[in-house]
Amino acid sequence: MQEILVNWSPQETRVALVEYGAVQELHVERTLERGLVGNVYLGKVSRVLPGMQSAFIDIGLERTAFLHVADIIAPFAPGSRAASAGNNSSERDHRGGSGGAVPIERMVFEGQALLVQVIKDPIGTKGARLSTQISIAGRLLVFLPQDNHIGVSQKIPSDLRDALRSRMQVLSDSAAAAENNGVVPESTGGFILRTNGEDASDAELAEDIAYLRKTWSRIRDLSTRLPPMSLLHQDLSLLQRVLRDLAGEDTTNIRIDSREQFEALQKFGREFMPAAASKLQLYKGERPIFDLYNVDEEIARALGRRVDLKSGGYLVVDQTEALTTIDVNTGGYVGARNFDDTVFKTNLEAAQAIARQLRLRNLGGIIIVDFIDMSREDHREQVLAEFRKQLARDRVKTTAGGFSQLGLVEMTRKRTRESLAHVLCEPCAACGGQGILKTARSVAYDVLREILREARQFTPREFRIVSSPQVIELFLDEESQHLAGLSDFIGKPISLQAEQAMGQGQYDIVLL
Repeated sequence: MQEILVNWSPQETRVALVEYGAVQELHVERTLERGLVGNVYLGKVSRVLPGMQSAFIDIGLERTAFLHVADIIAPFAPGSRAASAGNNSSERDHRGGSGGAVPIERMVFEGQALLVQVIKDPIGTKGARLSTQISIAGRLLVFLPQDNHIGVSQKIPSDLRDALRSRMQVLSDSAAAAENNGVVPESTGGFILRTNGEDASDAELAEDIAYLRKTWSRIRDLSTRLPPMSLLHQDLSLLQRVLRDLAGEDTTNIRIDSREQFEALQKFGREFMPAAASKLQLYKGERPIFDLYNVDEEIARALGRRVDLKSGGYLVVDQTEALTTIDVNTGGYVGARNFDDTVFKTNLEAAQAIARQLRLRNLGGIIIVDFIDMSREDHREQVLAEFRKQLARDRVKTTAGGFSQLGLVEMTRKRTRESLAHVLCEPCAACGGQGILKTARSVAYDVLREILREARQFTPREFRIVSSPQVIELFLDEESQHLAGLSDFIGKPISLQAEQAMGQGQYDIVLL
């Protein structure tokens, strides 16, 4: 049982994926901040770093993008734009990073025009990550124009893959021959059959192949006509990706609250994804569509550190630049039998909740889970099995190890876009994202030390302290004696000025 709710407004599109009445995933796309993953650019190499085996590529964004040698197809013929955009030689079927055979300085050079695709959005202070391996996703297939490999999704049963691979090879060769006067060229491009293409007919697959090859042809044509730093191909919008990526066999309906977008999505879906389009419904209810499952409340909870469990236990989620940590606590849960049983049941519930929180918050990268210590080996195995079972439902690739010597579970989740917190929030102006502030007394003592330091270098007529009302109030009351003592010691008057706009940790010393 799966429903998809779409809340559309001119400035923002929000999508909630609901399973059995609980929100599992949230996707937000703002008109002015659309993600870049999947976009194809004609970039310009701005700097090559042999020591890091990487290069910075200018694709017209605020920050240059990053290209690692492992994401370059080799051997790479540097020079013309056509070499980057149109050469489909079978010699380029392996990546340059394999075994470090070809150093990056022999594959790209500064000023070179290069056809690249974004594989990771800019995150934090890091620019977008790029690849020269172009892939174009369709409804049933992913097209790899610089590769001859025919692949099949790992989620399709292994006993069906060989037959599907043979069918795909015939259809691919047929499409390539139709474009080349009946002759199958040496390189026809590769395809990966997606999970939802398992039961597709030859006609449906041929239709997807034609669409993808036409898209690639348009990209190559634009790459020869447009200047460097141009966008050649933009990935589908969030609304369109709902049909392509989120809707599946388990989806019962896709409800959208905008008639205009509903009609546009219907038209798009009928042409490319008729099965998913048949599940589209226009929501006409008086209540906001997200109120049906309290989605806004779920969003608010997903931005907090603490996640309460039904048993009385809770999780604490801390997201940093390098990794995310999740701590499991028993809280008010005391159990019905003994302490081991209490810990086991809390950890089992936490395993389910953590997997859901990863999807809900779109957390990626390295994740450390600190389950409550369990003394019994069978309990640890059952908790780990449940955790992996829940992670298997995630459409994003995850890997989870076993319990470490310290009782921690280390895992990774592929990160391609910003987390929900990074999309919706920004660091606190007062604490700079640290989550803590110096006390007013600590700031007051910093001010006194700074005045003493300034008095040894300068001889103004007067020192004036400009700070937050909390710090100024402290100088007028409890710290007035220390302030007067410092004034006598340096032989200069010290005046005070409260500034409402200043945070508690901010101050300024004005020399008059």
